[in-house]
Amino acid sequence: MSLPSPLAGRRIAVTRAREQSPELTAKLTTLGAEVIELPLITVSKEIDKHVLHDVLSELGGYDWIVFTSANGVRYFFDEFYRIYDDVRSLGLLRFAAVGDATAKAITDQHIKVECMPKVATADALADDLIATGSLDSAKILLITGNLNRPDLVQRLEDARAIIDQLQVYKTEKTDLSGDPAAAEFRARGADAILFASSSAVQSFVDQAAALVLAKNATRPLAGSIGPQTSETMKKLGLPVDFVAKTPSLDALVDALVKRLKG
Repeated sequence: MSLPSPLAGRRIAVTRAREQSPELTAKLTTLGAEVIELPLITVSKEIDKHVLHDVLSELGGYDWIVFTSANGVRYFFDEFYRIYDDVRSLGLLRFAAVGDATAKAITDQHIKVECMPKVATADALADDLIATGSLDSAKILLITGNLNRPDLVQRLEDARAIIDQLQVYKTEKTDLSGDPAAAEFRARGADAILFASSSAVQSFVDQAAALVLAKNATRPLAGSIGPQTSETMKKLGLPVDFVAKTPSLDALVDALVKRLKG
């Protein structure tokens, strides 16, 4: 007799951007879950072409390139390969990343990540970069979105690095007031809701009126992918019922299964 799927009969709400949710949804449905997709944010390319031109024409002058998200990696290389046809055009750039997903997106380009902190936060990345002893007067290219916090830049500049920033994408709140999935969530609730970014947490709180649960709906446990998302949840008054051991989708699903079993 086969064992029951660990999430059989469980309803899980996923809050990733619509274009990013299929991987997590597939992992959950494979384990037997019913998934409600609540795309609280949208992520799209947004690049100043003049800044992009300046950066790409001066790549050889940078010592480090820093990515804080897989979205940044994807959109940067979309533009890089539009201009260049050989990864060697990156020269001797050293790569740094926050989080497993970001690092994987870089290694998928057949590029080595030389600096990735064990804890997936900007502060931890700053600590690790400073610990290399290579930042005094170093030129660093930071690939960002529109919501990146200024802390990383400040810490690296305090270590005497010279920082250029290139925004390659924007994250925006999605209006779910008329979304059928949101209506289902309001009516039935869920056993758990998963947050994989601070921006999704902020959007969830901002849209609280559109996501109010019915009286008899199941109140979901709230899961976080990592320290930064957890910090935002606490700051905005959301409970953090379980956290992924490492900032990855697999670890988030593992934490969900463990919490629901308990």
